[in-house]
Amino acid sequence: MLRLVFVAIANLLLLVRTLLGLPFRLLASRHRPTYVRFRLAGDPPYREQRKSRFKLGGSSPEPGTVSSLESFQEALGLLARDAHVKGILLELEGLEVASAKKDVLVKLLTDFRAAGKRVVGWAVSLDNLGYQVLCAADEVLLAPAGRLELVGYAAEATALGEGLSRVGIQAHFVRRGDYKTAPELFTHAHVSDIQRQTLEAFLDERYADLVDTVARGRKKTPEEVRALIDSGPYSAQRAVAAGLVDGVCGEADLPARLDERRRQEKDPDDAEEPIEPMSHWFSTQPFPQVKWRPMRRRPKLGLVKVSGMIIPGKGSGGMGPKTAGAESVVKALRQAGRDKRAKAVVLYIDSPGGSALASELILEAVQRVGRKKPVIAFVDQVCASGGYMAALGAKEIWTTPHAIIGSIGVFAGKFEASGLMERLGVRRTIIARGENSGIFSTSRGFTPHERASLEAEVEETYQAFLAHVAKARGRTKEEIHERAEGRVYSGTRALAAGLVDRAGSFEEACRHAMDLAKVPAGKFELALYSVGERRRSLLQLLLSMSSTHLYALCPTSWSLGRSSMRRDG
Repeated sequence: MLRLVFVAIANLLLLVRTLLGLPFRLLASRHRPTYVRFRLAGDPPYREQRKSRFKLGGSSPEPGTVSSLESFQEALGLLARDAHVKGILLELEGLEVASAKKDVLVKLLTDFRAAGKRVVGWAVSLDNLGYQVLCAADEVLLAPAGRLELVGYAAEATALGEGLSRVGIQAHFVRRGDYKTAPELFTHAHVSDIQRQTLEAFLDERYADLVDTVARGRKKTPEEVRALIDSGPYSAQRAVAAGLVDGVCGEADLPARLDERRRQEKDPDDAEEPIEPMSHWFSTQPFPQVKWRPMRRRPKLGLVKVSGMIIPGKGSGGMGPKTAGAESVVKALRQAGRDKRAKAVVLYIDSPGGSALASELILEAVQRVGRKKPVIAFVDQVCASGGYMAALGAKEIWTTPHAIIGSIGVFAGKFEASGLMERLGVRRTIIARGENSGIFSTSRGFTPHERASLEAEVEETYQAFLAHVAKARGRTKEEIHERAEGRVYSGTRALAAGLVDRAGSFEEACRHAMDLAKVPAGKFELALYSVGERRRSLLQLLLSMSSTHLYALCPTSWSLGRSSMRRDG
């Protein structure tokens, strides 16, 4: 009852503010914009993140910056229904989204154009990703000094084995599966054929997608696009000459260029005016859309993230490497499970794996929440090894076409620094009681007895991993083994192999989770559950891996899901 009173008062205040502002908006409506400016930068989230009303400090984003894909979709929907609006100007600057978000942006722009509106894209510099987004525009413009880095994709594979031995360090690892190539980074002098084949399979898929997107957007044949990619990168002038962009225009000249198009569209009465952001469009609407406070609270969908390498204890974010601490993730899952308003949970995974023990702890926590309410795992970048193990506790696993899935396998090992210590004049003598008491020492390698014990533990953990996957996927261990031993799949191939349940967008996965919870169709609130993190440096992360532990980790998938595949490498 008390909530109803407060909601009624809040809505009354909204009504009063709307009515008081009506005369000013009527005056401003004479200057309604015909083009609205948006700025795409960084990695906007799928949905708006709840902000603290009392947060002080920090810098405000530039006007027009897209704060989420959800708000961008809502804005384009409003503009599509405004007959006065001709289109939008979309500026790109340092866009760093996953391939799945790129697909969402392309669809939003395509739908906006289908409503009879224009999309003009502008940037100073474009890489493969940004150019694919702007290929969905009617017109692509570059700054006079701009560049188009259209060169395809490359992934760099590294082998440190020989380099480590030269400084007196030897890597001793035991792995289960020829495709579990993670230890090869430290043990091999050259990149193996298996690792090369894995990388080439992903490069082929990403390259084919790039060619197809550019061919459709620029109305060229695939053969022409491949030839153009092989001739890149491009200056702004060369890009125009090659037909990859439509013109060169400085930022200050954008209003004049769009004003010229307005005159071509027979709007001579429109004077040249600055291109304003969406907030200005709202201020010129006599009767703007008012976000009334709902009388009843909207149902809540919980969101728990597993981002970065999975480690025991608390995770870390900030400036250092991002890690997903099992303790932090488990606590966040417990919060989501206890919250009665959260009808379902989406487990967002972007992880190459990590500690086998920490991954299994997260799996058990997901399973506990799953007994209370539906849990959907969603992947748009990386869900490999221990990350995939954590996803197995969900009712369903959703993926996007170019996500990286699988790497079902385990390895363990350590680094021996005896050669380095000898060069430095350091002498260490191990005095032990117990056959395996020196297994963690970095002063020597494994004894035959220690290696046999480690191999047995790796095999036991691998068989347990297979059992988890077989149970979750409704298959036998033998069937899963044929898909395991460290093999890595794209989202499309993982779906065909039966390792995931569905391919779809983040919004589709969220809606499906609410459907499983029997929540009627309609708007819902996305609530992020997380606990405090601590900063962890790269050195601390490497030191934590220096002793003998069991790992379900796929560093190759981590690099594939990030910068190596986003640009030319």
